[in-house]
Amino acid sequence: MKKAGQVVVIKFPQTDYQGNKLRPALLIAPLPGKYGDWLVCMISSQIHQAINNFDEVVYEDSIDFVRSGLKKASAIRISRLSIVSEDILFGTTGEISNERLHRIKQKLAKWISGNVQ
Repeated sequence: MKKAGQVVVIKFPQTDYQGNKLRPALLIAPLPGKYGDWLVCMISSQIHQAINNFDEVVYEDSIDFVRSGLKKASAIRISRLSIVSEDILFGTTGEISNERLHRIKQKLAKWISGNVQ
């Protein structure tokens, strides 16, 4: 059973829809309704691309690094969102801490409400 905070593997769509790449993503929340769709955000090992004070970086010494199943330090790219069907999830690698998930949801809420510059 899927739950918010899990790190999953999906074919994450490119923003230009010219393809996709198999990569980890974070399950943020299921969408309302009966279709099994999820709001997810991309996870990238290119931590230099992380947006300061917005994206979350999971470093090797982070309390939830091992539990996340990530292989190296990675950026949870909060601004790289997608809606995906539960059917295209290739499995889970682990999960992040509840505290980190809460921070991510708070950052998303502030961003969407216009309180992030």
